[in-house]
Amino acid sequence: MFSNFFYKHGHFCASRPWEVILTTLTLSACLASVGIITTPDKVCGWNYECEKHQHTEKSNNDHIFLPIIKLSAVLYTYLQFRNLRRFGTRYLLGISGIFTVSSSLVFSIAIIKMFGNDLSGLTEALPFFLLLIDLSKACALARFALNSKSQEEVQENIAHGMSRHGPVMTLDAICEILVIGVGTLSDVTHLEMMCFFGCLAVLANYLAFIMLYPACLALFLEVARKRGKGKGLKHLQQLAQILHEEEKDVRPNPVTQNVKIIMSAGLLMVHFHSRFMANKKTMDMIGKDMASTQYREPNVSLWSFYIQRLFTVKADSTFTLALAIFLIVKYAFYDDNSMEYDLLMSSTSRETPEVASPASTPKDLDQLCNDSTTEKEQQVDFILGEDSSDSDTEKCVSHVETQTDNDKLLYSPLQRIPSIRPPRPVEECIQILNSEEGAKSLTDEEISNLVKSKHIPSYKIETMIGDECRGVHIRRKMLTGELPSTDALDELPYENYDGYDLVNGACCENVLGYMPVPVGKAGPLLLDGQKFYIPMATTEGCLVASTNRGCRALEMSKGVCSVVIGDGMTRAPVVRMPNAIEASNLKEWMEGNFSSLKTIFDETSRFARLNKLHIAQAGRLLYVRFIASTGDAMGMNMLSKGSEKVLHHVNELFPEMELLSLSGNYCTDKKPAAVNWIEGRGKSVVCEAVIPSNIVKNVLKTSVTAMVDLNINKNLIGSAMAGSVGGFNAHAANVVSAIFIATGQDPAQCVASSNCITLMEATGPTNEDLYISCTMPCIEVGTVGGGTILPAQQSCLKMLGIQGPNAKNPGDNAKQLARVVCGAVLAGELSLMGALAAGHLVRSHLKYNRSSVYLASNRSSVDCSQSQSLLLPSQQESPATALHQSSVSLRKCKNS
Repeated sequence: MFSNFFYKHGHFCASRPWEVILTTLTLSACLASVGIITTPDKVCGWNYECEKHQHTEKSNNDHIFLPIIKLSAVLYTYLQFRNLRRFGTRYLLGISGIFTVSSSLVFSIAIIKMFGNDLSGLTEALPFFLLLIDLSKACALARFALNSKSQEEVQENIAHGMSRHGPVMTLDAICEILVIGVGTLSDVTHLEMMCFFGCLAVLANYLAFIMLYPACLALFLEVARKRGKGKGLKHLQQLAQILHEEEKDVRPNPVTQNVKIIMSAGLLMVHFHSRFMANKKTMDMIGKDMASTQYREPNVSLWSFYIQRLFTVKADSTFTLALAIFLIVKYAFYDDNSMEYDLLMSSTSRETPEVASPASTPKDLDQLCNDSTTEKEQQVDFILGEDSSDSDTEKCVSHVETQTDNDKLLYSPLQRIPSIRPPRPVEECIQILNSEEGAKSLTDEEISNLVKSKHIPSYKIETMIGDECRGVHIRRKMLTGELPSTDALDELPYENYDGYDLVNGACCENVLGYMPVPVGKAGPLLLDGQKFYIPMATTEGCLVASTNRGCRALEMSKGVCSVVIGDGMTRAPVVRMPNAIEASNLKEWMEGNFSSLKTIFDETSRFARLNKLHIAQAGRLLYVRFIASTGDAMGMNMLSKGSEKVLHHVNELFPEMELLSLSGNYCTDKKPAAVNWIEGRGKSVVCEAVIPSNIVKNVLKTSVTAMVDLNINKNLIGSAMAGSVGGFNAHAANVVSAIFIATGQDPAQCVASSNCITLMEATGPTNEDLYISCTMPCIEVGTVGGGTILPAQQSCLKMLGIQGPNAKNPGDNAKQLARVVCGAVLAGELSLMGALAAGHLVRSHLKYNRSSVYLASNRSSVDCSQSQSLLLPSQQESPATALHQSSVSLRKCKNS
C-alpha cells in the first residue's frame, strides 16, 4: 500500500518538476512571512525582559559543548561532500545536498512562524541541520534516475525508487523524531530547545527530500538532456553503476526495520503520556513561566533588533566561519588531485596490492593503463550548465576491471588497472553467468573464454554484459591475436562513440569500432526556391568542390526545379505452381482481386499503402512485384511484412502454391536491373535548370555548344555503346553515394539509386543558353529507420531540415530528400561536364586528388634515383621550376 502511494507521488513529482518546486517554495515563503510585517506584542530582549530567559544563561559547559557541535557539523558536512567524489562527481549530488539544507531551513522557518514562535534559538540549533544530512538517500534515488535513456524512463525510475525507499525513509524520519523528541521532555532549557530544533530539522529534511528532491533530480536530467541536444544520458550510467554497487552494501535489514517499528511504538506511548496526561501542577508552572515577563520600551526598531542579533559576532562563531571558508576553498581548489589518487588507491590497493601499492605514484599508475586518454577525458564529471559542445560525444570510459574479494567488478572512473588474478574455470564462470550477477561480474578474459567455448555468442557480448564499449573492447582483444599484425586495429577507433546502443540489433553486428569518414558541405543548392546545404561523406578529392561549383552556377541561374513523378518501393516474392496453366490462373486471380489484397496489405502498417501489383510469369513460376508507398521510411521491411501476409492469405485459397522465397530478385534490390530503370523503384524524380550562356562561360569556363556536344557523345552514345542500364550520366553515383553515407542511407542501394539520364540542349530565344535535366527513376531513400537513427547521420539530415518523420504529411521528408539527391546530382553533372569540356579534369585531380601521405611515410624505402619520377607533370611547368623541384627532392631524399 505504502509502496504504491510513494510510486504515484514520485511519478507526480518527476513528471511535473517545475510545478512541484515552485508550489513548495511559494508555500514555504508564504508561511515564513506570516507575522513578519505586523509587530508582535512580546519579543524577548526587545520590548520584554523574560525572567526565564534571564535565568537560563549559558553555563560554562555550554560555551564548550556548543562550539564543539558547530565544528563537528562543519567537518561532517565537508566529509559528506568530499565523499561524493567516490561517485565521480562533485556537483550532481552536491547541489542536491546544498538544496536540501537550504530548503530544510526554509521549511523550519515556515513551521516556526506558523506556530507563532520566534527564531532566537535557530542559529544555535543550526548544527542539527548539518549533522542530520544524509546524502546516501540522494545517492540511492539518483541511482534509479541515472540508469535511464529517456525522460519518460527517468520519471518511471524515480517513481520506482520512491516506492522502494519512501517507506524506509518515512520510518527512519519518524524514529529519529521520536528519539530526539525525548529530549524535549526534560527540564533542561537548552536541551529542550536543541531537541526541538533537531526534530524540526529531521522533519524538514524529510519533507524536502520526498517533495523537492525527486522534482529537482528530474529537472536536472531534463536540462542535461536538452543541452546534449536530445542525446541519451548514457554517459551518466557509469555513475549509476557505481551507485548501484554502493547501494548493495546498505540495503535495509528487515530485522532492523522491525526493531524501529517496535521502538517507535514505545516512544509514542512515552510522548503521549508526557504531553497529554500531564498534571495540573505542570500546567500551572507553564502558565507562570509564560506570565513572568516584564515590559520595557524598545530602544531600536524590531528590524534593527533582528539584524543586530543576526550579525552579533562571537569568538566561537568566528572560528567556525573561518573553518567553513577554509574547507570550502580546500574542497573547490585543492582536493582534486589528492582525492583522485585516494580513490584510485582505495579501489585497487585492497584487490591488487601488487599493482597499486601504497608507494605507487599517480604517474606509476598511469603507466599501467591500457588506453591513452588523458585524465580529463577519463573523469566522469558532470557540471550543471556546462557547455554542451564539450560533450557532444559520450565519454566511453575504458573498461579493464579489478576484482574484489567477492569477485565483483569495480570500474574506476579515473583509471583502468588490469587484473592480475588468473581467470576462473569455465564451469565456474558459467555458474556466475547464469546467476543474478551475470556476465558483467566476469573479467574480460573470462568472457573471452566463454565466447570461445560457445557459451556466449560473439555478437551478443554487449547485450550480456550491458556495456557496449566494453563489449567492443573485448571483441577487439580476442580478434587481435588472429590477425596478421597485432597492431592492425590500433588506428580503428572505438571509444567516444555515442551510437553503440543504437547500432546493436539495428545497424551492425560484431562491432569492432567505427569508421570516420570526412563530411564536406556543398551549396547552397537553390532547389524549388529553397536553399539547401548538402552534406557529402566522401574520400574522393574534388567531388565536394565540383558539386559546390555546380551549386554556385545553379544559384546564379535562378536555381533548380524538381518534381516527384513516382513513389513506390517494391518487393517481389517468387512462388511456384504445379504447372504453367495454374500459375496463369493465379496471376489473373490476384490481378482481379487487387482491392481485397490491398486491404490485407495495408493492415500491416500505418504508412505502407499498396499501389499496384506487377506480376511476371516464367513457366510455372510467378514473380509478384508488390509496389507500395512507405511514408518517410525507405520501406523494405514494410514491403516484406505486407507481401508475406498477402501471400499467406493467397496460400489458404490456393494450397498448391509454394512460396520459394520472399525475394525473387524481381524487386530488384541492390543489383543492376532494367525493371528498376523502366518501372522505377523508391522515389522517381526529375530536376531541370536553365543556365545562361554567360554563366556557362564565366563559371564553367566553356561554351553551351561544347557541353551539349559532349553530353550526346559521352553520356548518351558512349553509355549505349557500353550496354549500360541507367548509366547515361557522367558520375551520378559519386554524388548519390556521398549523400547516402552522410544521411544514413544504405550505401549498397546506390546501385539502382544512381540510375540517371542527363540531358542537355541549347535553349533560349537565340539558343545560347543551356537546358539541363536529370531523370532518376529509382532513388531509394528514407528519413526514418536504418542508419538514420544514428546521431551523426541525424545531424546531416537536420542540415537539410528533414530529420525523422514528417508529422503533418508522412512521406514528404523522404520525397524532399530524393529531390535534394537529384538536385545535387544535377549540380555535379553540370560541373563535371563543364570541366571535361574545358579540359580541366586531369589538372584538378592531379592538384587535389593525389595523396603524398603514403609516399612520405615510406620515403626511406624509395631509391633517391626514383624520387624524380614521383613529380607530377602538372608541377613541371617550366625548366626552372622542374630544376628547383628536383633539387628540393634530392635534399629531402638525402636527409631521409
